[in-house]
Amino acid sequence: MNASNEKDLPLGTTAHYANMHKWLQRGLFVCLVCLVFEAALSFPLIAMWMGWPTLTLTEVCHEMEKVRFADDSRECIVPYPLFGPAEAKGQKTAQDTWGIQPRPHYKRIGYRDLVKFRDERLAREAAGARLRAERDVALKAGLSAAQPQQ
Repeated sequence: MNASNEKDLPLGTTAHYANMHKWLQRGLFVCLVCLVFEAALSFPLIAMWMGWPTLTLTEVCHEMEKVRFADDSRECIVPYPLFGPAEAKGQKTAQDTWGIQPRPHYKRIGYRDLVKFRDERLAREAAGARLRAERDVALKAGLSAAQPQQ
């Protein structure tokens, strides 16, 4: 082996392993590019699975919190403080079995289920508000009828 060939090799590579190092480098670059593409596509696809075009990302986060902790009043803290408390600190409504391998007891979230959950919750809240309004009107009508006319 002459000195010019050894100068062409990368530092720390002997001539015997030069071909292997070249193919390892190419393979690693391919794997790195694939990981970058996977990471670039996974977030948008997961967001669409959860209901992103219909819900904003903040609403998706709110709905995930409500499902995860079985608490309809639960919402995400946006933006989350850098050194803030743990997100589930003091939370007692989660219905999980804790142990070495925790098992959640909420249903698996399917395609765009968060949109369905939100719509059902909003319908329940609207029905409850309508019933409260009707009850208030009935109470006022009953009170005005019971009061003597002046």
